[in-house]
Amino acid sequence: HDGTYYLYYCVSTGGKITSAIGVATNKTLDRRSADYAWKDHGIVVQSVPYRDLWNAIDPQLVVAADGTPWLAFGSFWAGLRLAKLAPDRTRLAEPQEWRALAKRERSVLIDDAEPEPASIEAPFIFRKDGYYYLFASWDHCCRGANSDYKVVVGRAREITGPYLDASDERMDKGGGTLLIKGNARWPGVGHNSVYTFDGRDYFVTHAYDARDRGWSKLKVLELSWNSAGWPTLDAGALDDADSTPNIPPGDPKQ
Repeated sequence: HDGTYYLYYCVSTGGKITSAIGVATNKTLDRRSADYAWKDHGIVVQSVPYRDLWNAIDPQLVVAADGTPWLAFGSFWAGLRLAKLAPDRTRLAEPQEWRALAKRERSVLIDDAEPEPASIEAPFIFRKDGYYYLFASWDHCCRGANSDYKVVVGRAREITGPYLDASDERMDKGGGTLLIKGNARWPGVGHNSVYTFDGRDYFVTHAYDARDRGWSKLKVLELSWNSAGWPTLDAGALDDADSTPNIPPGDPKQ
């Protein structure tokens, strides 16, 4: 953006809301350049146990049609959030503006320290044909062949929502249309992103290979759209798509 690369990263303690999202910038990605140097701008947003019921991980920078930058993020607890960024993209806008993107059912009587039920994470917002499409991952990653990750989707005319699924159920009230789930070979599929290359849209994700120790592997599937404007995937393409080895389940880098 304007000659600068932005890297949003997260740090967290597993299973707790002790998390933060920070940002670093660089003028170039060429390590041979004299200008190559990452500048860490520190924390953009932080979640604190018993203060917050959202978890500051899984960041995605998304730019609205009017050029306003927003940060989508979150996992488990009370779901996914959207916060407006300042024009420099390194801090929250002031006054702050927040939205709830998606949730799953969770009783208010559950201790705030408990992440479940309400397994949801990894928001990714993709703008196409006048809609913002919100992709979210339900259930569990990182359990190898026992993973049950899946991806649901909804859409909205405004980036702030509300996002509705194909049955007009709000995602911030538990809605979400299933886009893809795992199969016997690939039992968990999720934490996706979507990109357009040469006029074609692609769904980029990871899946766990039951035939290879449950390792996580990169999968790239072509994304199609039906007559009503909803994204569709051929789940059988999981077996045909190239698989790039990633890292074993349970690795802290996951």
